[in-house]
Amino acid sequence: MLWTETIFHVKKPIIAMLHLDPLPGDPRWYCSNTMENVVQHALQDLKSLQNGGVDGILISNEFSLPYQRHMNFVTPAAMAYVVGRLREHIRVPFGVDCISDGEATIELAAAVGADFVRGTFCGVYVGDGGLYNNDFSALLRRKAALHLHNLKMLYFINPESDRNLDTRPLADIAKSTIFKAHPDGLCISANAAGQDVDDDLIHSVKEANPEVVVLCNTGCRPDTIARKLRFADAAVVGTYFKEGGKLENACLENLRVDENRVKKFMTEVRSFRQTL
Repeated sequence: MLWTETIFHVKKPIIAMLHLDPLPGDPRWYCSNTMENVVQHALQDLKSLQNGGVDGILISNEFSLPYQRHMNFVTPAAMAYVVGRLREHIRVPFGVDCISDGEATIELAAAVGADFVRGTFCGVYVGDGGLYNNDFSALLRRKAALHLHNLKMLYFINPESDRNLDTRPLADIAKSTIFKAHPDGLCISANAAGQDVDDDLIHSVKEANPEVVVLCNTGCRPDTIARKLRFADAAVVGTYFKEGGKLENACLENLRVDENRVKKFMTEVRSFRQTL
């Protein structure tokens, strides 16, 4: 039995993204913004996701664009405040992702009691934000120092929007990462949020590494989810669940979760699970 079945109590769980609004210090944080608004929007999205039937929640600072490789302290502090306000309302396993900063992600998880984390914890990448060199030896020692032995870590092995400087096939990268770090899950992404992941890519990674949980990380929709879950053990869904299936509106504001879209998606997932 995979660990996902133990934590989420279902096969092929769906982890929903809960995108936080811009936070203090972010370029899109304006003088009219307040932390109370951030909290209330997050509570609204949490309610819609849980009422829609998702199996887990992943809370991220999605609107902290452009992301910092080493965050200012205010960002994880603000995230911890929001999670603290949400905590009594969370009914499913939850995780956190301080985007692009693995150390901040692990430390936030320790502070808020998260069940899992997702991040780019290993590898060397290049993209719009420059060179991104990850030291997973330091991250895993920090995790051990914080006694987070039960914290599940979901590794990006082909992050959205960045190019891996390791030219080996993705299945081979996954295999060596497993040998060195024993990740709890491997997240397979397309080039950007909301884009469709190549089914053959998911299949190749899972086939080469059957003992590790493989997650489809982008582009899941009601018409594609059954196909993705043929090979993936779980999926992370963000953009589709939002109003109009869009990340943001014309004013670059974070769009709210549409509960009806969540229910439609989860109906397809439950139908697929019945075939397992």
